[in-house]
Amino acid sequence: MPNPLGLNRLSDIDLRLLRIYKTVVEAGGFAAAEVELNISRAAISMAMSDLETRLGLRLCQRGRAGFSVTESGQRVYEAILQLFASIEGFRTQVNALHDQLKGDLNIGIADNLVTLPHMKITDALRQLKLKATDIGINISMMAPNEIEKAVLDGRLHVGAIPRLRKIAELEYIPLYEEESQLYCSYHHPLFDNTKHLDIIPLVKNHDAVAPAYAQTPATKSHYQALKTTSTATDREGVAFLIMTGCFIGYLPTHYAEQWVQRREMTAICSEHFNFTTDYAVIHKKNAPTNFLVDAWIKELIKI
Repeated sequence: MPNPLGLNRLSDIDLRLLRIYKTVVEAGGFAAAEVELNISRAAISMAMSDLETRLGLRLCQRGRAGFSVTESGQRVYEAILQLFASIEGFRTQVNALHDQLKGDLNIGIADNLVTLPHMKITDALRQLKLKATDIGINISMMAPNEIEKAVLDGRLHVGAIPRLRKIAELEYIPLYEEESQLYCSYHHPLFDNTKHLDIIPLVKNHDAVAPAYAQTPATKSHYQALKTTSTATDREGVAFLIMTGCFIGYLPTHYAEQWVQRREMTAICSEHFNFTTDYAVIHKKNAPTNFLVDAWIKELIKI
């Protein structure tokens, strides 16, 4: 067996194998990674066997029982994240030596913000791209806590998330306030009565869907007044359940508008059942100078 990878120089072949392994772990198996990598399952299997041989470690279990990562495999995966973040940090610092804007801008965005009428993120990206035509923009749709982690460990340069908490290592730039209201679909028994105040005490008798992701204490209080029987990991999931006609639930007004316009959904007593969520752009304090990040934030602040 060859010497473990950690005792030799890291080659381009090694980096390729590590990238394949990273994709397999994040996809949850060989079959799901095929599409992302655009290589056959047999080629992925060979790459994994080669990597395990080079490392001298068993990284994952695969077979009839399904795919799972070993304890060593999880630690290698975490080391890969640090490695690629370091490589990206090197690229950023080298690009900062040039007078022109170069490189990639990696952004994490919480779900369903694209329908916001205030297109600050989009407009700032447009202005940046017009000034630096050679840059790459990589957007990842992620849960807010995942975006925070990725910005802190360098996998993302910036993120757009709801202000659920304050982390000392992050800078926060106010983005906008998002209004949410309580909705039901046209199949729901409350649909034709939603504007009357006498509906307020009736709401607690109907099944509701709540988000499974983190909320501020103030937001949680709005859900505590509901009869929550189901959850969803994102706002699209909430919309799916509302559209069954069996649940009521809170959605951002800008996101629900597409169904409201088609009379497929309506707000329930909107002057009573509503709340706002503050959104911010985050980036890491004391990070190496990144002209792309600085330029994009400058455009964002202008809008």
